[in-house]
Amino acid sequence: MCRKLPNRMLGVRGGGVNMRYLILGASAAGINCAKTIRELDSHGEITMVSEDKYIYSRCMLHHIIGEMRTIEEMSFAEDKFLENYKVNWIRDTRVEKLKSHDKKVILDNGESIGYDKLLIATGASSFIPPVKNLREGKGVYGLRNIEDALRIREDAKKVSSIVVLGAGLVGIDGIVGLLEQDANLFLVEMFHRILPMQLDEVSALRYESLFEREGVTIYTGVRAEEVILSKDNRVTGIKLGNGKVIDCGMIVVATGVRPNVDFIEDNTIRVNKGIVINSRSETNISDVYAAGDVTGESPIWPLAVKQGITAAYNMVGIKKELEDSFSLRNSMNFLGLVTVSLGLIEAPDESYSISVETYGDNYKKIIHRDGIIYGAIIQGDISYCGVLTYLIKNKINISNIDKDIFDIDYSDFFSIKENGEYEYVV
Repeated sequence: MCRKLPNRMLGVRGGGVNMRYLILGASAAGINCAKTIRELDSHGEITMVSEDKYIYSRCMLHHIIGEMRTIEEMSFAEDKFLENYKVNWIRDTRVEKLKSHDKKVILDNGESIGYDKLLIATGASSFIPPVKNLREGKGVYGLRNIEDALRIREDAKKVSSIVVLGAGLVGIDGIVGLLEQDANLFLVEMFHRILPMQLDEVSALRYESLFEREGVTIYTGVRAEEVILSKDNRVTGIKLGNGKVIDCGMIVVATGVRPNVDFIEDNTIRVNKGIVINSRSETNISDVYAAGDVTGESPIWPLAVKQGITAAYNMVGIKKELEDSFSLRNSMNFLGLVTVSLGLIEAPDESYSISVETYGDNYKKIIHRDGIIYGAIIQGDISYCGVLTYLIKNKINISNIDKDIFDIDYSDFFSIKENGEYEYVV
């Protein structure tokens, strides 16, 4: 339950009138913002508007496709979240227009909602690339929300072959879910390896081998050129840039996203690949904040959570900077193989050194220069990733540590003060 805070932290507008907080979006950033606001302001009015009908983790949509979890089991919010935190959730509703000068939003039902402080956490939508017939085809799906996952799951039962375009994290998640369905699976990636933003060639090839053992046919280094449609515009196949034609009845598109900002009036909030924010999650418009995928920054769950929490503090009038914006961290566990990538995955030039260690099914690669570690990939045994995350994030110089780079641990650069606190000593 919410704790009661001193009056100086209650965020009132003056004259005893409660602050009106409006949150657009009900995913990681929006939910954590609402929760934090209520912990800081026990009296303010919190309204949340979203197109979603449920609170759920978008990182787990493949569990819906594979029928491994129910919608209820996808929720990351605590039981009775809305009641406990006194949040008015207007669900299954789209925001048509933000009128920031009037401090209100217009909904798709014609109603308007005013606010004192606004968080935009509307996320992003699947980008359908301009491949011939792709946008017109019946049986073409993105994978961004629960409705996408449900449609993919049902359509997968009706077709014999499915193509997934894009082999990033979303595309691989889609393949994992589809493995539970009875269909021939094809994965197409224009880069020369799968998971190109997270892995190097060695670590990616290990996953490719595992998926191929599961019956997935993988094409890398090739683009989709044209979707083949029936007379009623149903997908029947796809032609690749190398001339290969894959017969299929469904295509899942995982080739990128675009932030949901179409409701923002022109020449108001600054947008550049996403809504531009500062370290306090503030936009260029007073009293308007943004967090999560809509900002166009690294699309990882922890960063969205931190941005939402940071926005909440500033929305109630408590200055707070985003303490940890390190977002170059990806962890994955596909087909039983665990991998973590941190920072750089390839050396930018010859001035960087690369150290590699392999043993059994384990693979470690560290990119460093002049005593600073800039990136690492750890596959299999990931017990070293905590130390590496700290070293990379804080740019710790390890030049004075006389140990193998793979044997460094916290004891090498921390000591304990007399009061029991850790002290950085290198």
